[in-house]
Amino acid sequence: MKRRKVVITGMGALTPIGKGVKNFWQNLINGKSGVSSITLFNPEGWETRIAGEVNDFDPLDYMDKQEARRNDRFTQFILAASEEAVKDSGLVLEKIDKYRAGLIIGSGIGGLQTLMDQHEILLSKGPKRVSPFLIPNMIVNMASGLVSIKYNLRGPNMCVVSACASANHSIGEAFRYIERGDADIMLCGGTEAPIVPLGIAGFINMKALSTRNDKPEKASRPFDKDRDGFVISEGAATIVLESEDNALARGARIYASLVGYGVTADAFHIAAPLPSGESAQKCMENALIDAGLSVNEIDYINAHGTSTPVGDRAEVNAIKNLFKDNAYKLKISSNKSMIGHLLGAAGGAETIATILTINDGIIPPTINLDNTEFDLDFVPHKSINSEVNAALNNSFGFGGHNASLVITKYEKK
Repeated sequence: MKRRKVVITGMGALTPIGKGVKNFWQNLINGKSGVSSITLFNPEGWETRIAGEVNDFDPLDYMDKQEARRNDRFTQFILAASEEAVKDSGLVLEKIDKYRAGLIIGSGIGGLQTLMDQHEILLSKGPKRVSPFLIPNMIVNMASGLVSIKYNLRGPNMCVVSACASANHSIGEAFRYIERGDADIMLCGGTEAPIVPLGIAGFINMKALSTRNDKPEKASRPFDKDRDGFVISEGAATIVLESEDNALARGARIYASLVGYGVTADAFHIAAPLPSGESAQKCMENALIDAGLSVNEIDYINAHGTSTPVGDRAEVNAIKNLFKDNAYKLKISSNKSMIGHLLGAAGGAETIATILTINDGIIPPTINLDNTEFDLDFVPHKSINSEVNAALNNSFGFGGHNASLVITKYEKK
């Protein structure tokens, strides 16, 4: 079977450093941190009191009051990001074959606020007062369901739930649908709204979160010796993928090409990565093989880089073991140093960053990298100008879920 070429034609994002792709990208290359004290609830006395929140988000900018009231924050986010992505793509929805257009949108947790609110109602007021919208608002697949309904997209429609790898898996699986001819257009990405008391308490008790409450903007420190855990964040990102032929036929602007997708499992632990990085290495290798590229053709890696000692070390091991001497020629950076960890939405935001790195020839920095224990080039503190023709984007999730994407400059037919 001949593989069809897949291109990126639209992007939309909500992140802790900006609503909209333009704001997100500008703040990213400027090295701005989006980590601050939690305002979505009162965390006084909590071990961790910081997070990456999407500030000044008003769902009424994207939907009416009834829809906003019914939807959990994680679905509000994806509706907003998808609106931007569809507009950015220039798609005229009335002219497309709705059965050839679909979506795959991931989330690690889904409607956690809805679950917590309705559980409190159950305990205080009894079962008859639990909302009939509990299940539809809570389930993870409602993110893709609502976007499908909004745009009347009747092709493939599903979600991926693979913790922090959810968005990368969603993008990769959407890529496969187009590549093998099952769809012409796919919306994909991820969304997450985990900054609620139950979610934060769970991560605190796992000893996963940074407790650098006095200096929030310094808390996310990928690859730095002084890191003490990741910073939990919220947000969403949507990407429009199309077959090259479909995009050219409608005269679409093409940002980049998606050319490779790799997946593996650590098969090791429910939360910790395989220390050797062996499975992450194989994941990247699979993506390169899928793309038909060698290690010396990759210019940049958008690292998973969570700011946890075990995670950072495993990823560095994987990069060194795969790229060998070429590892020291690579530019590598972690967007999480600025946006924190968007969990199931992380790969979506970081894929957009990778696309724009290729487009603009600017590599975002890894901020807070004051005292690294590794000898690779993580682009510390400030962004740099550098031509990037091919890049890898890594996402590795709890449960040992690994996903890598290869993105390249688009070459016109």
